Amino acid sequence: MSVALVELGRFNRNEAHILIGRLESDGIPAVAFDGESSIGDGSYLFIAVRVMVAADDLAAAQAIVAAAA
Repeated sequence: MSVALVELGRFNRNEAHILIGRLESDGIPAVAFDGESSIGDGSYLFIAVRVMVAADDLAAAQAIVAAAA
């Protein structure tokens, strides 16, 4: 079974990992993409991290982000 991932949003590295923890505490699996994409050259803090969730979880995840804003 495959799960279609969609982008919830792009966040700085720390915010992305905090958000992933928040989503997972509500039962919404999430993953960070691009978090390590250029750690070798020291510019990793300037690259936005994409937080990805299952397409079926997108609306619930968006509501969590909106409530935190």
